[in-house]
Amino acid sequence: MPAYRHLSEECGLEVFIPMRWCLALKKGQKIRKEVPFIQDLLFVRTTREVLDPIVERTRTLQYRYVKGGGYCQPLVVKNDDMDRFIAAVKSSVSPQYYLPAEITPGMVGKRVRIIGGPLDGHEGNLLSIRGLKKKKLLVDLPGVLAVSVEVSPDYLQLL
Repeated sequence: MPAYRHLSEECGLEVFIPMRWCLALKKGQKIRKEVPFIQDLLFVRTTREVLDPIVERTRTLQYRYVKGGGYCQPLVVKNDDMDRFIAAVKSSVSPQYYLPAEITPGMVGKRVRIIGGPLDGHEGNLLSIRGLKKKKLLVDLPGVLAVSVEVSPDYLQLL
């Protein structure tokens, strides 16, 4: 049983997995299917007291640790950051994910606030890529992952 299903169905925890669409071959035909952006990355909303016993008894689960953050310090994402990230991903039909190393200073554009629409109140930077015709908001989980989602220019307010 996949870890996300075990955690959500059997343990009753809220689980989020960043997913992307890809083409795969099935019986000689190309099909479009949704797969995790990073195979071993899932986010669970709970406390360490609840999750530690589950991780100990499930051999396929392990924490992702903070780089340079001390000895065996599990990566923890703030609830507000995670809620903002999930809302951005769910507002887009085709979110584009980036690892922290993939984002260059030249890609980070003007700071904006979204006024209205599904992302009302979100703040972030516009994605600045040469030839990009649509406006995309860059929403990140510091040090973990970033996502760009399309936003209507009508909702943008420069900061």
